[in-house]
Amino acid sequence: MYDVKHAKQSASASSSAAPVASPGTEPEFFSHQITEARRFFLQLHPPWNEGIVVIGGGNEHCTADYHIARADFPYYSVEFVARGEGTLCLGGPPLGDGVWHTLTTGAVFVYGPGIPHDMRCSPDRPMEKYFLTFAGAEAKKRLLASIPRPGEIVQSAAPEHVLRLFEDLIDAGRRETPYRARICRAIMEHLLLRIAESAVPLGTIGTDAFDTFQRCREWIEQGYRRIESLSEIAAHCGVDPAYICRLFRRYAHQSPWQYVLRLKMRDAAQRLQSQDVRVGQVAAEFGFNDPFQFSRTFRRVLGVSPRQFVQLQRRHP
Repeated sequence: MYDVKHAKQSASASSSAAPVASPGTEPEFFSHQITEARRFFLQLHPPWNEGIVVIGGGNEHCTADYHIARADFPYYSVEFVARGEGTLCLGGPPLGDGVWHTLTTGAVFVYGPGIPHDMRCSPDRPMEKYFLTFAGAEAKKRLLASIPRPGEIVQSAAPEHVLRLFEDLIDAGRRETPYRARICRAIMEHLLLRIAESAVPLGTIGTDAFDTFQRCREWIEQGYRRIESLSEIAAHCGVDPAYICRLFRRYAHQSPWQYVLRLKMRDAAQRLQSQDVRVGQVAAEFGFNDPFQFSRTFRRVLGVSPRQFVQLQRRHP
């Protein structure tokens, strides 16, 4: 994106003014310090009263001497490192910490108006990264309710999923159809939710704690239908129950038992779509001796009772 060379050339311009683009050209905030790129932009001057408007996005392969240094930026931007390495100094009090971070695969960070940022590539392993820029009256509010917030950096525990959504965004943004702005906005919302869902502290991946969490989660996913208690999970994984709860709340944003129940209720919902199946029968299949307890759990996880779910399926097959 917009680079140091261009920043010097535009030093006399207001740092918060929206970048311009001549017809048939790219906006001035698109970086020239790249070896290849796939990028798009929709509109650079969105109506002030719009809720959230996608400005643009894309994929960039950075040069070895890539260097971005800005004191401000007119839009909110989410960046994701797909490959390579770099360093980032993001923001300062109160929005950011103003310290240098190492960028590796899966790093995700957000900047925008009033958030200084300085980003550089490792000469030996230049970064490939994706970005999304957006604006609007609700943009800051939406980000403050998510992870990471403006001026923050995290790492995604599911970088392959985030990458696929960025690719979908680029594909939609580069199609010249009347629907592309709305499609990009829908993909953006999915992307932000997926990032928040998979967010872990930067530097987590590869640590003993995260490896333990991954091992426990994989064991749960292989045998969740047979699991009957938290103590059973802890015993099979060789981990203290209190510690495994801390791991799941930190990395999965829920307890291990909640994770088990969500997997069970997901499969139970699929089972209830079968013809002539009884709720009590499904309850027993998923280890619930009491159908009422199964119904309460189903409602708590999915928001409707099993009987309501069946009725909805029959009404909308």
